[in-house]
Amino acid sequence: MTAPAPVAEVLRPLVPQVLGVLVRRHGQFDACEDAVQEALLAASEQWPAEGVPDSPRAWLVTVATRRLTDLWRSESARRRREESAAVREPVTSAVVPGPGEDRPADSDDTLSLLFLCCHPAVSPPSQVALTLRAVGGLTTAQIASAFLVPETTMTRRITRAKESIAAAGSTFSEPSPSDFPERLRVVLQVLYLIFNEGYTATSGENLVRAELAAEAIRLTRAVHALLPAEGEVAGLLALLLLTDARRAARTGPGGELVALPEQDRGRWDAAMIAEGTALVRATLGRGPVGPYQVQAAIAALHDEAPGTDETDWPQIVELYGVLGELMPSPVVTMNLAVAVAQVAGPAAGLAVLDRVDGKLDLARRVDAVRAHLLERAGRPADAREHYLRAAERTESGPERRYLRDRADRLDPGRLMDRGD
Repeated sequence: MTAPAPVAEVLRPLVPQVLGVLVRRHGQFDACEDAVQEALLAASEQWPAEGVPDSPRAWLVTVATRRLTDLWRSESARRRREESAAVREPVTSAVVPGPGEDRPADSDDTLSLLFLCCHPAVSPPSQVALTLRAVGGLTTAQIASAFLVPETTMTRRITRAKESIAAAGSTFSEPSPSDFPERLRVVLQVLYLIFNEGYTATSGENLVRAELAAEAIRLTRAVHALLPAEGEVAGLLALLLLTDARRAARTGPGGELVALPEQDRGRWDAAMIAEGTALVRATLGRGPVGPYQVQAAIAALHDEAPGTDETDWPQIVELYGVLGELMPSPVVTMNLAVAVAQVAGPAAGLAVLDRVDGKLDLARRVDAVRAHLLERAGRPADAREHYLRAAERTESGPERRYLRDRADRLDPGRLMDRGD
């Protein structure tokens, strides 16, 4: 044993490796995933006191395999009692290396596990939950806490995901060449969703859930290491780095939201910005360009500018035009409206915003953007109305307070009873 080390830092990268070994041997994702979680729990209890083993991965594989063996022995005994059948084949034969076990001992199964967790048969919320548990190594309680739902709800979500994978007959392997692009797209989308929830929490009193954002970046780094030639993987990693670099400046001393124009850019993470911009320069112009690469290029323009007024807004408008062709969406149009307003004035930005379909799930964001543009256009009463409408529709405490503050500034003579 070595000296004690931060156990979580040691365990996280090992989760997909250990789970991959078990699934390749036994082919039962559900049982293997539960066994790995038990092994992680045992490690978190024993390693701080006893020290980290010289081969942490081998230790985890051994413990998880024992858990599986105990489970199958128990099930076998129960079946023998229930069926009064002849003595079955010894369960220990189930742990004999199976197909794919001739792979190198240090092979990384992260990508195969991500493809399995992000199977098209699984709903997006369940894909996120299963990815965080099986690949990220988070417990169900940790995931439930991060998404502000009861643990029982998250347990059902993960269970349904496993059942969907089993019903689809999915195997622990990378998809066929024809299916690979679509499956990789889903993997990247799940990682992007995890990051977004961490960077801007959709509900609760905290603007940021740093552990989710960090986990999304860690997993995206792992995918990039496995697929260094995939431009969109590099693009997503660059986007996450360039966005997360601003995290420290997004909140004030009391946890209040600080909008981009008011942020202290001296608090931005220069190392993350340098890494992200280097990835953008290395990927753009080399092969087909995808949506994540374009978004990363936009983020780089923001991060490299000394201030809002010095930002290259005409270039950002052009990039949003490209993004709109690659990935048309109301969110892209809203962001384009903001950029157009910086170049051609708020009236032009409002004209672009009018193109957005007023879907209920986007109403809050549309109202917030419209309020900002109306305020810039010198229409304080209209802007105040939309700030208040946006505040009523958000479940984020910091965002609600920010929007109400903006409304108050446009009506300084009126004190509102906020009821926060």
